[in-house]
Amino acid sequence: MSNDQDNLETKLSDAKAVAGGMLSKNKHVSASGTTAVEVAKTGSIKDLILWLLAAAVLIGATLVNQYLPGYWQPANDVWVRIGIIVALVVFALVCLALTHQGRAFKILLKDAGVELRRVTWPGKDETFQYTWQVIVVIAIAGFFIWLLDNFFNWFVGIFIG
Repeated sequence: MSNDQDNLETKLSDAKAVAGGMLSKNKHVSASGTTAVEVAKTGSIKDLILWLLAAAVLIGATLVNQYLPGYWQPANDVWVRIGIIVALVVFALVCLALTHQGRAFKILLKDAGVELRRVTWPGKDETFQYTWQVIVVIAIAGFFIWLLDNFFNWFVGIFIG
């Protein structure tokens, strides 16, 4: 009994902390000290160049399969073309990761990992119970939809003949 009460008190205090954080004017700050939105909103010439380079490389990756074998003999092998396409896509992703928006995405992923560790997952019994509840509700809703479908078929059949 005391474990359940301690668990409930812990959940209550966590909920109060979360509610307090939502009600306060302070923005959520990640472990690095800056928010992902602040990082994503900043930009520079380097970002623009990297975005343009990544776009050009991705466009080039789409054209490799069609045009490269005509200009370079080893590209007639399908695995060489696949390797070149994969290398170009990886290069474009690295370019995008080096931008401020890429840094913001990494911060967002890190924050999402922190939030996932806070999730309380249901146990086996809860999962089993909720699964059966969902199955029963789906069966009831399906039955009512089937009844409505049959009714409307009958009703339309009266007018159509």
